Amino acid sequence: TDSADLDSFVTKLAQKAGKYISIAEPILDATMSDGSRIQMTLGTEVTAHGSTFTIRKFREEPITPTDLIEWKTFSPLSIAFLWLAVESGKSCLFAGGTASGKTTSLNAISLFMPPLAKIITLEDTRELKLPHANWIPSVTRDSFETGGRGEIDLYELLRAALRQRPEYLLVGEVRGREALTLFQAMSTGHITYSTIHADSVASVVHRLENAPMNVPRNMLSALDLVSIQVQARVGGQRIRRNKQIIEILDIDPRTNELITNEVFRWRPSTDEISYSGKSYILEDIMEERGWDDERIQEELKRRQEVLEWMRIHKIRHYKDVSAILMEYFRNADDVIARVRRDLYEQV
Repeated sequence: TDSADLDSFVTKLAQKAGKYISIAEPILDATMSDGSRIQMTLGTEVTAHGSTFTIRKFREEPITPTDLIEWKTFSPLSIAFLWLAVESGKSCLFAGGTASGKTTSLNAISLFMPPLAKIITLEDTRELKLPHANWIPSVTRDSFETGGRGEIDLYELLRAALRQRPEYLLVGEVRGREALTLFQAMSTGHITYSTIHADSVASVVHRLENAPMNVPRNMLSALDLVSIQVQARVGGQRIRRNKQIIEILDIDPRTNELITNEVFRWRPSTDEISYSGKSYILEDIMEERGWDDERIQEELKRRQEVLEWMRIHKIRHYKDVSAILMEYFRNADDVIARVRRDLYEQV
């Protein structure tokens, strides 16, 4: 029968993933040999209409900042702002609902990390891909037997990673006890990036403070930025947009509420991302680097021009984009001279 064939097919899929599915244990999450994720159920034990399988495939080539600008997910200015923030060691959480592009944005923004930085990524499933020579990708491991023996979760990976003295720490998604360790790392000066399922700063705080994460509120001020992503429909088309970029400034000692500042906001009516005109992160960077207001504006303008130049010339492959970003990191003046010559001299 068709249902018997489907049961057999699902059982074989599980075997191909090196796992076992049965009536006794009819739900299985596994990773296929090509890195894609598969979720399966067997028979009518938990799914009334019979066996099911869902395969989640990942892109071979990561999305780049140029793609995010081309698709209008971010504006050139908001990406230039994140470029400066990442380069200057500011920590950020990418928040949003399912399929809002959180991990995609995290991967794209990671290209702004200095070329020689030691970067450790921690994930349940390998999604992040970086061009950096000193990148250490880590992935969790399921247990070999019932009872959980041999399992290595994100919490264990994170504890091990912190002993390796990374300059940048990227966690695919925080959702469990690893969140507290991540914020402890942030509080002691580690630069960290991650994603979280939440659609506003208030819901980010709510999720972090409650079980199973249990991060004390006074630790939340160690975070510098929250970038909120949404999936929306415009003219019948499904789009992803960066809804807000918000700075976490401090905690009000009187009310115990987070003090925040919105730097960028997406306006659905015009489909544009507007800048509030005020950023405390930029003020921090000015102070740290000894720049005046004119210099910080010039730095933002330069980065915008490089991004716009790559977009115009359709430089979107992650290896090509990262090569230009690494060249900019080593010799910004040469790159900007070339970019400006190309952008303005033919006009």
